[in-house]
Amino acid sequence: MRKGGERREEDKKEEGIVMANDFFWSYTDEPHASRRRQSSLSTLKLKSSLALIPLLPQISVVVLLQLWTATILHDASWVRTLIIAYFFGSFLNHNLFLAIHELSHNLAFSTPIYNRLLGIFANLPIGVPMSVTFQKYHLEHHRFQGVDGIDMDVPSYIEARYVTNAVSKSIWLALDSTVVYFYGWISFAYLILSTFVGGGMHPMAGHFISEHYVFKPEQETYSYYGPLNLLTWNVGYHNEHHDFPRIPGSKLYKVKEIAPEYYKGLESYKSWSQVIYMYIMDRTVGPFSRMKRKLPKKAE
Repeated sequence: MRKGGERREEDKKEEGIVMANDFFWSYTDEPHASRRRQSSLSTLKLKSSLALIPLLPQISVVVLLQLWTATILHDASWVRTLIIAYFFGSFLNHNLFLAIHELSHNLAFSTPIYNRLLGIFANLPIGVPMSVTFQKYHLEHHRFQGVDGIDMDVPSYIEARYVTNAVSKSIWLALDSTVVYFYGWISFAYLILSTFVGGGMHPMAGHFISEHYVFKPEQETYSYYGPLNLLTWNVGYHNEHHDFPRIPGSKLYKVKEIAPEYYKGLESYKSWSQVIYMYIMDRTVGPFSRMKRKLPKKAE
């Protein structure tokens, strides 16, 4: 049997997990709501972690640094631009992408519109608009994790069967046109390259695979406890994040400290580069290696 290890189909059914249409299908509730209900975390400690965090200064520094880098590269060669985009700009744009992730949970301001506006600002160096749309689909990902047809984080059947590079239409922000007009195509290309090279064969991109790709059928969310959390707003604490999505990333480590009994037994990673290597080299793992479930009737 492909991707099921040596375990028999009957064993997997007893655990509430079976394989159908090549995806892993679960007939139990998603684990995070269950763990949240069972958790021994005290209300007092949780409330102390729910304080808003000052994202504006950090985001402003990264945005301005990235835009400044783009301007000084206006006469650079394509090779130099690509190298700087891979080893420098990709880290900045990935940081901004995950800042937008924080803002999608309204963790900077108590008023949602301010979080949305800051997300648009953080989106500027990324080159293509995504912050507003991301919030909608990401919150659905939390509410309906793995639900067939709703959780857009799970690949579609077409994506899973035909993994190819696709060119999609996008709307340039006014900033993109400004960069091209005043500094030329090289500066604009730097911003775009910083986004796309950081989403491919790049250590930072390992989190896309590590978070929910099923390397062990009995677990559908994995955490990463490595140094790149410092640059990614602790997105690696992904089990903790799904358990308590209203806790800022900078304070997610407290969840693991307060209730270690809920996380020590879970599989986790220490290297996103290793996750990418495992994904590429393991022929039993691919886009179908995701957990899916049907929408509960009470939520329909």
